[in-house]
Amino acid sequence: MVNTEEKNEPLKDALLDEALVEEEGEQENDILKELDSDNLEEDVISDIEKITLERDEIKDQLIRSYAENENIRKRAEKEKKEAEIYGITKMSRDILAVYDNLQRALDLADDILDEKSLPMIEGLELTKKDLLETFKRNKIDEIEPELGEKFDPKLHQAMFEGPSNTVEKGTIMQVLSIGFSISDRLLRAAHVAVSSGKIKIIDNPKPEEN
Repeated sequence: MVNTEEKNEPLKDALLDEALVEEEGEQENDILKELDSDNLEEDVISDIEKITLERDEIKDQLIRSYAENENIRKRAEKEKKEAEIYGITKMSRDILAVYDNLQRALDLADDILDEKSLPMIEGLELTKKDLLETFKRNKIDEIEPELGEKFDPKLHQAMFEGPSNTVEKGTIMQVLSIGFSISDRLLRAAHVAVSSGKIKIIDNPKPEEN
């Protein structure tokens, strides 16, 4: 009789081979899964890097755009303020002629002061005061140098230069007319006379005796 174990031996070998094949297949599947997982992870990292780069680029563009818009806004505000202040420059120079005429009238009035002319002089003084207040409201300031003040070509215009024993050389010894500025710009320089220094005394030689 054939032994039962001998009959089952081929079956065992077949099952064992099948099990080995399945195990090898599972191992291959695991390896493939690991490879797929590694590739997937690399793809995810690559996508994250791309997204981060795009985000940084968009952020940089937004910052630049904001800065540019802010500069445009500030420039527009500055131009608006300058237009408000300096837009009246030409008219202001014309009005200065009115001020000069008022001042000349007041200077002449001092020479003919009497009771009859007092109301007229008071009227001129009030008009001058109102005019100066109007100037201040529009940021127009007087430039009125003092005697002995150092001559500044940015603010003063030298009408003539002369010797002086009391005023130092290069300083103002007489104010002929005051100047004006509008905000930080010169509207009209103050007209002044500048000292050239002390008067030089020339000794006359004594006549020779015969």
